[in-house]
Amino acid sequence: MNDLELIHNRILDSIGIRQQIICDKWLADSISQASSMIVDSLKSGGRIIICGNGGSAADAMHFAGEIVGRFQMERDPWPAIALNGDAVAMSAIANDYNFEDVFARQVKGHVKKGDVFVGISTSGNSENVYRAVKTAKEKEAGTIALLGKDGGKIKGEANYEIIIPSNNTARIQECHIMVIHLICELVENKMTNNLSEQ
Repeated sequence: MNDLELIHNRILDSIGIRQQIICDKWLADSISQASSMIVDSLKSGGRIIICGNGGSAADAMHFAGEIVGRFQMERDPWPAIALNGDAVAMSAIANDYNFEDVFARQVKGHVKKGDVFVGISTSGNSENVYRAVKTAKEKEAGTIALLGKDGGKIKGEANYEIIIPSNNTARIQECHIMVIHLICELVENKMTNNLSEQ
């Protein structure tokens, strides 16, 4: 396969997965409901707490940045934190306890009832994200999971699960960014009562 064929095929792969998402009403409903839960939390003084590993860690920071900064409209900042952005806390917890608890321990310290926790895992099997979701539930926070493949061990643990129908990590991550952008746009529209079509 030459370069142009590879580029063509990978773009077609990505388009195919997005077409599956369009046709999956349950998945679209989960995205809508997840955005509504975030809006309810923000309006009640809650915060959005997010985490992931590797590329998903970058997605978590991207998500938090869109909420605290802005996505597409000028508005007040809203509170969001990416737990994996705190290298000091992560290294201390990993050193003093274990890497599987680097997010759960932060969730225990930061999250309160009424907050929303978002865990991102392309496989759905990241132990530290799994433990963080479980801890967030114990703290009575709302929970959202962005997953891939078959949802892994995290499937069934969150209030809303958005599972990308692919086994390819790169394609899953591409779609996670799309979902994050959709949620950010829905949240901005609902928080600012912007009901106009865009």
